Amino acid sequence: MIQRTVLHFLRTDHNWRKVKLLWLLFVFSTFLCYSQTTKDKIPLLEVISDIENRFQYTFTYADDTIENIFVLLPEKNMTFEQILKFLEQETDLVFSKLANKFVSINKKETFFVICGNLKDRNTQFPLEGATIQGKNSSSITNQDGTFELEVYHKSETILIGHLGYKTIYRLADSFTSGECSEINMDLKTETLAEVILSNYITKGIGKATDGSFEIDYNNFGILPGLIETDVLQTIQAFPGIQSADETVSNINIRGGTHDQNLILWDGIRMYQSGHFFGLISAINPLITRKAILTKNGTNPEYTDGISGTIIMNTDTKVNEELEISAGVNMINTDAFLDIPFGNSSLQVTARKSISDIVKTPTYSAYFDRISQDSEIDDQRELTSDIEFDFYDLNLRWNYDISDKDKLRVNFLGISNELVFTENATINTAQQSRQSSLMQNSIAGGVWYQRNWNSKLRSILQAYNTDYRLKSINSNLEEQQRFLQENKVSETGIKLKGYYDLNENITLLNGYQFIETGVSNLNDVDFPVFREKTERVIRTHGLFSQLHYKSGKSTAIDIGLRYNYNDKFNSHIIEPRFTYNQKFLKYFNLEILAEFKHQNTSQIINFQNDFLGIEKRRWILANEEDIPVIKGRQVSAGIQYNRLGWLINAEGYFKKVKGITARSQGFQNQYEFDRATGDYDVTGIEFLLNKRSKNLSSWLSYSFVDNQYTFDTFEEQKFPNNVEIIHSVTLGSSYSFKDLQVSAGVNWNSGLPTTRPNLSNPVIDNRINYEAANSSRLDEYFRLDLSATYNFKISNEIVAHTGVSIWNLTNNENIINNYYRNNPENIPQEEVEFSLGITPNATFRVSF
Repeated sequence: MIQRTVLHFLRTDHNWRKVKLLWLLFVFSTFLCYSQTTKDKIPLLEVISDIENRFQYTFTYADDTIENIFVLLPEKNMTFEQILKFLEQETDLVFSKLANKFVSINKKETFFVICGNLKDRNTQFPLEGATIQGKNSSSITNQDGTFELEVYHKSETILIGHLGYKTIYRLADSFTSGECSEINMDLKTETLAEVILSNYITKGIGKATDGSFEIDYNNFGILPGLIETDVLQTIQAFPGIQSADETVSNINIRGGTHDQNLILWDGIRMYQSGHFFGLISAINPLITRKAILTKNGTNPEYTDGISGTIIMNTDTKVNEELEISAGVNMINTDAFLDIPFGNSSLQVTARKSISDIVKTPTYSAYFDRISQDSEIDDQRELTSDIEFDFYDLNLRWNYDISDKDKLRVNFLGISNELVFTENATINTAQQSRQSSLMQNSIAGGVWYQRNWNSKLRSILQAYNTDYRLKSINSNLEEQQRFLQENKVSETGIKLKGYYDLNENITLLNGYQFIETGVSNLNDVDFPVFREKTERVIRTHGLFSQLHYKSGKSTAIDIGLRYNYNDKFNSHIIEPRFTYNQKFLKYFNLEILAEFKHQNTSQIINFQNDFLGIEKRRWILANEEDIPVIKGRQVSAGIQYNRLGWLINAEGYFKKVKGITARSQGFQNQYEFDRATGDYDVTGIEFLLNKRSKNLSSWLSYSFVDNQYTFDTFEEQKFPNNVEIIHSVTLGSSYSFKDLQVSAGVNWNSGLPTTRPNLSNPVIDNRINYEAANSSRLDEYFRLDLSATYNFKISNEIVAHTGVSIWNLTNNENIINNYYRNNPENIPQEEVEFSLGITPNATFRVSF
């Protein structure tokens, strides 16, 4: 009866209009009430950012824990503890204070309690203030080293961490119910500068108090055009770093050439940095877990690399579970294996090109890029059976010998090989002959650490690295074979010790020995000609550094390195300095300075060296026509960081003495000169970065004034070959759960070039050039896109997939040009272009 009455009421038009009116009034009034209750509320994320800046605490939480939660802004006169209590009442979340000014945010759930007692393994003293982190709750140890933790599942992983000690991971069910388990902690095995800024540009990049940049690939975001964690590509996102020809074998840090960069893999010096002759990194992205980039203020334990230091490190921890992954992209396929053996774990990683199976559009674009202005390009119609292959193999063994002793062993093998057949008709007979180019490296090292006590720890490292570049160029018309070879063999030993004078001061002292041998061979079979040079340099280095920190406000590193070269009986003293001061809550002042030198460099004898593909060869200083290169640099910067906004500005001046003209790659009137000179760089770097929960956007700008000085040249002072005066990068990355997307634009004002004199282009059959580097190539523009997505195939199998497009607009960017006289004795321009539109895709599964 009631139901029929209601239906009759609703069927009446007049009554139905009343219902709709009442419903609209209800919705509107509800909205007004909600607006009145939420008009003063703001997202919890913004409140957290404000609290972090006011009280210098750091909050840790899962994104979905605070998502869509709005709260009133706490009153300014509240204490930190009052604010936490206020937020707990407002949000019904749990705010737990941890050690080292960390606060965890968790949802309230049902739980059971576990108990533990932490002690120093060596002294058996209780450890107060250690952080105990579960999935949804956290705790800290008291004066007796005891803690209790709320746990929500027996299989939950418990993280136990303490400043200065190695992090421990234990399952919740390993704790005995009703008892406090005794847990011994070991001293930490590494010393790193404190990170003052997290998520610099993108997730996983941090800036340390010593001015260096630290990249954590265990928690890395995404950058435009990249779908793999390639270190040498990643660092080009920083202001002041770029590659003039888009290769990882020609990275220019603050106006220097690539041979002025020190590249270390687990402490081993690398003389080869690229696969595909420079287009991708020679170091497999799967094995690099952390990387450090230093542009100035280098730690005195490092020598060489007057322009920059790039340090790549593998995992230092012993893996306790078997890990397997395999993947493929449009260039190569790879596999990764990490096998635990008791107190040790063995990691094996391999990568190989897939060009012998399928030639993808990406491979074709890369091959066309490296073959420009080469023997292949010059005789492409006479060339056949072109085969290209590259591979690398990496081994890393970590072994925890005892509570105080740790051992790491590394091996690395890298190879690139290009083979092609040249064909010609000679005296009506068809003849063929192979030409080839091979580039490879083999390196190995041993690293051992001993923790003597809670204050003193020492590290001993030894390594050997061998690099070889070899080409055979067959000239059918002249019936000649030209063999070229460049070898580098280096052995190094380093012993260093850290001593903690107190909680604020750490002293580093050490000794380093390096023996470097370089040989170069030119061998022609007809007419017979053979020239081989071999040189060896041995250097001894003593270094010391005092690191001082005062809370989170001041950090100072004062270092000194003494070098003795027994070849030249020379003594070089190099001071190093870094200073970082926080002021006015949101600002940091940074001052860096260093003196450095290097005995190795790269030169170009002729532009067609090594088939014109890999033209540079390593040489050693001889203090005659090839001096020891010395560099000095000072920089100062200021940084503002608040509420997700970062503004960073830095100015620097660098002076480098002792460069040779042959190392600069001149292709003008100074191409065959053997002069020595200097270059001075004055620059400004600026970065604006806005970071929010899922989005990071950045704008960077670099200005450079980079000038050569060669006293024996007609123009004694003129622009550097790699001087790019203005450079701008605009990018953005977005992440949502397992999806990451990034897009970016790169623009610069173009490289310098030297053009023939228009009014009188040729004199005595030689090109008559204008003033050196007085002109500019066209502006450079590139738009890149990339996206990655992670998903589960099953409970045991995780998949990763990604796509990228390099140079989406397919701009024909000129990266080099030069002139040669044609048969009519008229200068003809030869042009090299950057990569055109280049897609790539990857798929990986992990077990």
